[in-house]
Formats: sequence, structure tokens, C-alpha cells
Amino acid sequence: MKNTLKVERAILNLTQGELAQKIGVSRQTINSIEANRYAPSTVLSLKLSVVFNKPVNDFFALDQND
Repeated sequence: MKNTLKVERAILNLTQGELAQKIGVSRQTINSIEANRYAPSTVLSLKLSVVFNKPVNDFFALDQND
């Protein structure tokens, strides 16, 4: 899965820590998602959707290996 989480976070001028606090996870979780080492749960994806005010598909997409 690929994502544009880092770009979306930059648009809102949020640090990894600030975004993590908004959705109730650690900064390391945000870092792992951005680095494609961790695929977030549905609940976590929906929380990100609320923060970014965009549908999940706008910042997460399947790649050829999924």
C-alpha cells in the first residue's frame, strides 16, 4: 500500500507528533505508516480521514503488490 500521509500532514503544517496526538497514537506509528512499514487499521484510517477532511482513498492506495 502506498500513501501520501507525509504530504497531507505537511499541507496542514502538522508534525508527526501533533498528528499522532490528534488521532490517539504514538509518533512512531505515524512514522511507520509514512514509511510504509505499517498498514493502519480501518478505525485509524477513518480518524486520519477526519483530520485531513478527505476520503481515505485520497491518501491511501493499493499498489501492485497488494
